[in-house]
Parts: sequence; structure tokens; C-alpha cells
Amino acid sequence: MKTFRVLHPSAIRAFLNSQSSAGLVLMAAAALALIIANSPLRSGYEAVLHSNLGPLSLAHWINDGLMALFFLLVGLEIKREMLDGQLSTWPRRVLPGIAAAGGMAVPALVYLAFNQGPTAAGWAIPAATDIAFALGVIALLGNRVPASLRIFLAALAIIDDLGAVLIIALFYTADLSLPDLAGAGIFTGMLYGLNRLRVHRLLPYLILGGALWFFVYRSGIHATLAGVILAFTILMDRTPARPDGDARSPLHRLEHGLHLPVGYLVVPILGLANAGVPVLALPAGAFAAPVTLGAALGLLLGKVAGVLGVSILAIRLGIAHMPAHATRLHMLGVALLCGIGFTMSIFITLLAFPGAPMLQAEAKLGVLIGSLVSGLLGYGVLALAIRRQKSDAV
Repeated sequence: MKTFRVLHPSAIRAFLNSQSSAGLVLMAAAALALIIANSPLRSGYEAVLHSNLGPLSLAHWINDGLMALFFLLVGLEIKREMLDGQLSTWPRRVLPGIAAAGGMAVPALVYLAFNQGPTAAGWAIPAATDIAFALGVIALLGNRVPASLRIFLAALAIIDDLGAVLIIALFYTADLSLPDLAGAGIFTGMLYGLNRLRVHRLLPYLILGGALWFFVYRSGIHATLAGVILAFTILMDRTPARPDGDARSPLHRLEHGLHLPVGYLVVPILGLANAGVPVLALPAGAFAAPVTLGAALGLLLGKVAGVLGVSILAIRLGIAHMPAHATRLHMLGVALLCGIGFTMSIFITLLAFPGAPMLQAEAKLGVLIGSLVSGLLGYGVLALAIRRQKSDAV
């Protein structure tokens, strides 16, 4: 049977625009959460999050259910970019891949320099990058940022997200239930079967994906991984001769359908539910706590050292090439933006310190400080790089 390879020259541009706009909405949601958590509304805010909806609290539904939708979209983007996008060839993967690896390893080492013993469990907190937030900040600079740099940041963040998924699967998995794990394996096999049979209807994938989420949740593996598994099994070949003229692949149809609800509803809800750190209620010592310092400096210093240092080394060795029309100052700005951890970092915080609200609060405080300073410095450095490039061109 003949297959078709989908080529969308404007796909990466549409992706960047959608993610950037969503990042601005996420910023507003995070700011609102911080305001509420440090106001008289705090008790009501916490009561709503801990209220039960069926077998789970609202916070659990958000972090296990809605987060799975977020990971589903991330998984779809990873698959599309690796098969038919900016990561489709090895030369294109080299620089963002190396930069992402450095940007995960060095922040973890910085965190561990401040934390040993039980708090060392949070080593992965500063290893993540929030793609929506980072692209939201770079969007504020408009078209003055070289397109190659925006694509590099997007590709790096996508690979970083994939690394975060693997970290969660390997290091933050509780005791396993073998029967439920077997059930998850069966539904994964059925999803793979739909792909091999080249099923183009989305409904069968979504029904089996819902069942997969249930068994993954019960198995002890974090339920968000069900979203990634589902994404990787959805067919990417386009539908030939559709009567309605929509020949897009199931993957492209689902990705397009998820962008708005995930970007403008799911991600802001995640920010609203998890960014509410009662800063005013924390003891003064929390700002100098090892967990706070490890998370903040891991994002601020570790990301810059990891992303920029490894990238420059790879370029000097001839392993990779500098993005077109970009300078080292541009690269420094992007490395700083990678220090915006936020959604993923806060999510890993919940997994690293279950049942430890004080440690969670310290880690969230560090994430907020590191992300805020990284974002402001990244914006400033990129603005400076743009001005210098413009003056040099005159």
C-alpha cells in the first residue's frame, strides 16, 4: 500500500506561534496563582485543590489527568519533529541534542552540590525547560530574533522534554503493580497494532489511550507517561482520498486539535494549580535552604553552563554548526531562557518530595526565583544582541 510523507514548510512556524502565545497566558496564570497564594484567598485556593472529585482530589486530576494531555501533545510534537521536521536528520539533531544533554546534566550537578541525603531526590528539578514559557519570552522580541535561533530553542526544549519523560519513567516510579503493568502492556500492543494496520480514524486510538491511562495510573508508573506512549503510536501517514478533502495524518489532526485547549486551558490550569507558593508564609530561612538554592542556581547557572558551554565546545570541535545569523551573545540569551523550568520543574518537585509540603514549597520557590531571573536576563541579553547586530549592520 502506498504511503505518503507529509511535508509542512510552515509547520514549525505555526508551532512556535502557538507555543509562544500559550506561554504568555501561562505567565498570567502563574502570576495569578502567586497573588492568590499570598492573599486572604489562600485557604480557599488550597481547599478547592484538595476537594475530592470522585476517587481523586482536584489536584490529582490536574497533575495526573490534564498533565497527561500536556505530555500527549509534547509526544506528538517530538514524533513529528523527529520524522518530518527540525529533528528529522542527524545533523539537525546534533546541536540541540548536545545542548539539551548539557542543559540537563549540569543543572543536576549544581543541585547535588547543595543537596545530599533525602533532599538529593530533587536532582532532576532544575533539569527541565518549560517550552511554552521560554518561547513566550522570546516571542516578546518579535521577528527581530533570528528564525534559526527560535527553531534551535524549540528543538532543544523538545529534546529536553523527552529527557524529562525518561527521567520520570526511570527515577520517579513508585512500587509497581505487575497485573496493571501487564494491562498497560496489552493496550500498548493494541495501539501499536492500530498503527501497523494503518488505522486513520482517531477514535480507536483515543479509546485505547484512555484505557492505557487507567492501567498506567494503577501500575505505579506516573500516568502522564500514557500520553507519551499514545502519541508515539498514532499514525503519521496522511489519509489518501478523504471525501472531505482533509488528507492530514491522524497525528497532525490530533496535534492541531490539541494545541488550543492544551496551550490556552490545560497549561494555564497546571500553572494556576502548582505555582501558588505562599512566599509570605515561608520562614526567612527558606530562601537560603539547600533545596531552594539548588533549584534556583541549577536553573540559572547550571543551564547556562550546560547549554552554552557544551554548544560552544561542539561548534569549536566542528561537531555542530552555529545557528544561521546567530552570535554567541544570542546563544547566551537562549541558554538563559532554557533556565525557565516552571511547569516541568514544579511537576518533578511533586514527584521528588511526595508528602513533604515544606520541601515542595522550598523547591517551588527555587524554581520560581530561578525561572524569573533566567527569563528576565535572557530577554535582556537577546535584546542587547539584537541591538548590537543591528548597529553592526549599519
